[in-house]
Amino acid sequence: MTRVTTDLGFPAEFIQRMTGLLGQEATGFLSALEWPAAGLRVNTLRLSPAQFEEISPFPVTPLAYPPGGYLLGDEGRPGKHPYHAAGLYYMQDPGAMTVAAALGPLPGERILDLAAAPGGKATHIAALLGGTGLLVANDMHPLRARELARNLERLGVRNAVVTCESAGRLADHFGAFFDRVLLDAPCSGESMFAKSEAARREWSGAAVLGCARRQVDLLAAAARLVRPGGLIVYSTCTFSPAENEGAAAAFVREHPGFEIAAMDAVAGAEGGRADWLSPGERVEGLERTLRLWPHRVPGAGHFIAGFRSTAGGAPGEAREWNPSAPRNVVQLVADFTAKHLRGAPPLERRLEVVGDEVYGIPPGTPELKRLRVVRPGWWLGTLLKNRFEPAHAMALGLRGEDGEDPVVLAPDDPVTHAYLRGEAISVPGRAGWTLVTVDGFVLGWGKRVGDVVKNHYPKGLRWR
Repeated sequence: MTRVTTDLGFPAEFIQRMTGLLGQEATGFLSALEWPAAGLRVNTLRLSPAQFEEISPFPVTPLAYPPGGYLLGDEGRPGKHPYHAAGLYYMQDPGAMTVAAALGPLPGERILDLAAAPGGKATHIAALLGGTGLLVANDMHPLRARELARNLERLGVRNAVVTCESAGRLADHFGAFFDRVLLDAPCSGESMFAKSEAARREWSGAAVLGCARRQVDLLAAAARLVRPGGLIVYSTCTFSPAENEGAAAAFVREHPGFEIAAMDAVAGAEGGRADWLSPGERVEGLERTLRLWPHRVPGAGHFIAGFRSTAGGAPGEAREWNPSAPRNVVQLVADFTAKHLRGAPPLERRLEVVGDEVYGIPPGTPELKRLRVVRPGWWLGTLLKNRFEPAHAMALGLRGEDGEDPVVLAPDDPVTHAYLRGEAISVPGRAGWTLVTVDGFVLGWGKRVGDVVKNHYPKGLRWR
């Protein structure tokens, strides 16, 4: 057996396993795993890939798949550019972009992302929905669920509900309600070894087997959440047969109402390896799953499997939520909209008050009582002593042209950077609340008094 080592100190047991599975390819695999390609996905809720290519401030190379995905070079700092703050793109592993594309959401559908934080795949799903339908994005860890909400807000998603629940409680609540369910499962994270010392330290063969057992349980909950004829897509960022082909096979054996669905072809990807399971574990269709190896496909590596429900019948129908914000609150939002915006995008949907926060509830949202909800919809603003103050999330859900007399800045203008640092800026114009934009894309709110625009960019997001 070829002996392989790496400079990053990958676990010896992991190296031994992968060398045994890949043979002569192991050296190339481990080398690629040390230096995975970086990627960026254009947010098509904001602009088209062609439009982004025209204005991109750093070199990007289009990926063959999916559309709107790009490889990043070493030049520039995409995460510290005003376009990032305006939600024009999401920095994402190239292989991870394949997962939402494999799920294939169609406009108007009801989609659940079961383990969605930090939001790369959820924001991709939202872009594919094109502002229609309903996305329920869930993560059971409260801090991660809030990070998920912030990323959905930054990319201007208006049709999402963010929950913080276990998969079992969601299944008990919704039933077979969703057209498609994504389970990007918590896993041993082997593709993250180059980025995370903790992932390398916490890895063990026993941990891999523990992950595989939890993944099968999560898939069982997903099976209760997808409608008859619907699709579950299961993905991991690990290479273990136990967590990949093994979990997929165990799910199909235990759920005969599902079959392994074919995935779109991805150049360089390999089909699942049934031969890495024992004869008793194998099921039909494992070759239709996908393995994205870092030495064959750009990115750190992913596994993707689709499971199509073969059951007949109609989707489950949860009772639709009937929001009922008090009339005075509806009037406050209407007055704000009439005074500071052109048109009335927030009033296209019904409003709900949660505590002192006002939300626009996506059409078709089911009743959410007894669930832990982080965001029940598009956060519009806060009630303060009988007045309405708009939320940053409201601004990011708008277009620059929605504002009355918006502040229009250039990305390399020092005034833009001053705004992102939380400073007041001097831009003459109409008094009152105003959208601050970069090249017409919304960054956030300001409030103009005279020639000074007071800064309302959230403190936690301000550049240092």
